[in-house]
Amino acid sequence: MKRGRLRIYLGAAPGVGKTYAMLSEGHRRAERGTDLVVGFVEHHDRPRTQVMLRGLEEVPRREIEYRGALFTEMDVDAVLARRPAVALVDELAHTNVPGSRNAKRWQDVEELLRAGIDVVSNLNIQHLESLGDVVESITGVRQRETVPDEVVRRADQIELVDMSPQALRRRMAHGNIYKPDKIDAALSNYFRPGNLTALRELALLWTADRVDEYLQQYRSEHSIRSTWQARERIVVGVTGGPEGRTLIRRAARIAAKGSGSEVLAVYVARSDGLTSASPKELAVQRTLVEDLGGTFHHVIGEDIPSALLDFARGINATQIVLGSSRRKTWQYVFGPGVGATVARDSGPDLDVHIVTHDEVAKGRGLPVARGARLGRPRLIAGWLTGVAGPVLLTVLLTHAGGALATDGGPGFANEVLLFLFLTVLAALLGGLLPALASAAVGSLLLNYFFTPPTHTLTIADPQNILAIAVFVAVAVCVASVVDLAARRTHQAARLRAESEVLSFLAGSVLRGETSLEALLERVRETFSMDSVALLERESDVAPWTCAGSVGGTGGAPPAERPEDADVDVPVGDHMALALTGRVLPAADRRVLAAFAAQAAVVLDRQRLALEAERARDLAEGNRIRTALLAAVSHDLRTPLAGIKAAVSSLRSDDVAWSPEDEAELLEGIEEGADRLDHLVGNLLDISRLQTGTVTPLIREIDLDEVVPMALVGVPETGVSLEIPEELPMVAVDPGLLERSVANIVENAVKYSPDGRPVLVSASALGDRVELRVADRGPGVPDSAKDRIFEPFQRYGDAPRGAGVGLGLAVARGFAEAMGGRLTAEDTPGGGLTMVLSLRAAAGRGPGATQDRDDTKRQAVG
Repeated sequence: MKRGRLRIYLGAAPGVGKTYAMLSEGHRRAERGTDLVVGFVEHHDRPRTQVMLRGLEEVPRREIEYRGALFTEMDVDAVLARRPAVALVDELAHTNVPGSRNAKRWQDVEELLRAGIDVVSNLNIQHLESLGDVVESITGVRQRETVPDEVVRRADQIELVDMSPQALRRRMAHGNIYKPDKIDAALSNYFRPGNLTALRELALLWTADRVDEYLQQYRSEHSIRSTWQARERIVVGVTGGPEGRTLIRRAARIAAKGSGSEVLAVYVARSDGLTSASPKELAVQRTLVEDLGGTFHHVIGEDIPSALLDFARGINATQIVLGSSRRKTWQYVFGPGVGATVARDSGPDLDVHIVTHDEVAKGRGLPVARGARLGRPRLIAGWLTGVAGPVLLTVLLTHAGGALATDGGPGFANEVLLFLFLTVLAALLGGLLPALASAAVGSLLLNYFFTPPTHTLTIADPQNILAIAVFVAVAVCVASVVDLAARRTHQAARLRAESEVLSFLAGSVLRGETSLEALLERVRETFSMDSVALLERESDVAPWTCAGSVGGTGGAPPAERPEDADVDVPVGDHMALALTGRVLPAADRRVLAAFAAQAAVVLDRQRLALEAERARDLAEGNRIRTALLAAVSHDLRTPLAGIKAAVSSLRSDDVAWSPEDEAELLEGIEEGADRLDHLVGNLLDISRLQTGTVTPLIREIDLDEVVPMALVGVPETGVSLEIPEELPMVAVDPGLLERSVANIVENAVKYSPDGRPVLVSASALGDRVELRVADRGPGVPDSAKDRIFEPFQRYGDAPRGAGVGLGLAVARGFAEAMGGRLTAEDTPGGGLTMVLSLRAAAGRGPGATQDRDDTKRQAVG
């Protein structure tokens, strides 16, 4: 069974008019013929509310005795047995009397919704469960009756009933809310201006958050990709440490303050292995950011601050969120840190937020691995230690030797150990080459200054020769071992980075991500390239074509041939991935080959999806042909039968027809012919739309030149036309626009009650011009608003012979062919409004000197 729809009127405080608005909605729906009952409404002896209850069917309440007193609650069983289309239920947060069917009224409402009954209810902002502490701090009153936020957020519609604190206090003073004996106490306590202002702000902010959700849902349902306002992009730099969750939540709160904001969590993996990220923690943070509506990105970069800034500028980010450093105070001697460097180099276009957390200054944990690519500072330190260190040690030993030992020095063995220490230190800092240089320089200095005879390169004692030889051998061995360990560490770090990237790639396959552009963008940002293109050709001699490409902000064009790229990876015989920007090392090509293979799979998947879409179009065409045959068999034969009967009657010699009878028969023939002409025209139009043969001839024209022509044939006084003269011209095909408007107006007149003319109005909105056709008919529920534009669809109780259900389908098809949109929305007060949005002509805005009230208003017959 289909679940009912919930509409909630939300207020900041008692007395703003929630119940009154709910009852007004009930009267509006009842006047439209909706089967509606009052499940429970508490009028609190307010005269205006009591008046609004008149004329509405009320379900008898259930009486419950509790502690010797008699109470009344909503009779859920009675409402379910009555089974109306809509039920009005007051005070959603109310706690039922013990012994009731449910403990809370919102649980009663949930039962009605599960039974397929639509519910209109109301609620004050202070009754939301998540705001209990905030409301208590404002008013000093703890709310005992609350509703879970999830119940309210699941509502299909939430409407704010707003009133200024001053107006609400005046209403209270006039006795429209509480009885006179309670007014003074209420005004001096709960209804103080400060309390009401704070509660009103809470209600406005909470409703604004729901508006943002509805907007994003609307943009998603209508595939709107263009930006409607300045968009905040917030990049969160995560390291895989425990502080990452705090940073992500902080960025999500910043993003929640603006509509359309986007959160992107970025983990930069350095290929030299200088990371200590936990794969498990990274997976948790990836899940967290995706649950909050953001995205997770994995980037490989030699320098973390540069890679982070390049990524942020590449996606046009506006803010960067980083955590305070986990390093201890003494560790700052190695550099200012990532946060300080990013803040220094971000420039005026990026705001950098440094967020504190519980892990500040607690250290990085396990020692980080040291790789072969030690960086320039490490290499310089290694060479200084290996070359300048032995020289300084020689100076120290020769000039201060007398202070170290009575015989003039520390001894040759100790001197060798000191030089060996410098060699090992040079190996640890700078790798193999500085260590070898230190061994060579140290052996020469030992020979010249400390081996008898001194100041010569001659060695008199064979033991000294052995000592120097052992020194050189040990130095070379230690340097080799250190270098080998560094290379193995670098390889392990490279393999770990590759495994993380491949793990993400495999995850994207399992998640069904099929966007080729997104995958190519991932390749570009992972390897820091300027552009990436997937090229293919049909044969070895055919030219290369681009199946998909992405470029960075630098404006570098993608390569058109593999030969023009800095890096190309073949995929099969006739496909290649081409990258421009820099030459990648051979170690990166293994991961790149995996990306290339996945890109080929994604491309094949997209083409299969297109073929499936074409198959669905063919199936839709078959369905339309079947419906067309049904239409021809009935809707076209009906006017033909009337025409033939009238003609046969006129040709009959057995009856002498009076002039009035002949005129009536001829009128019937003319009406049947007009119906046939209209039906055949719509059938031809829908056929042209289905086959894609509609070619609009766009030109600039005023609406008031086209719309009156489309209303020819409408019954007299059937339409009220309001088109301001200062409207800009529109870029349309006049013929297609006339047919669209004629079909829309004809549909509106068909459903509009007698004596209620259809209103056709127009207005300018940015670079669009909207034509609105509003009727006062029964309207269409939200679930059917898109279905009414499908071919051969007639909603509701449309009479037989009223058409084959093509008018709105043709109107929308022609509107989209001209670059416009046709949508349906509710008419305030009841009915349906068709909104035709058209492109305004370039540079033809509304005149600034025109009188806004200079409007043509006429009744069109």
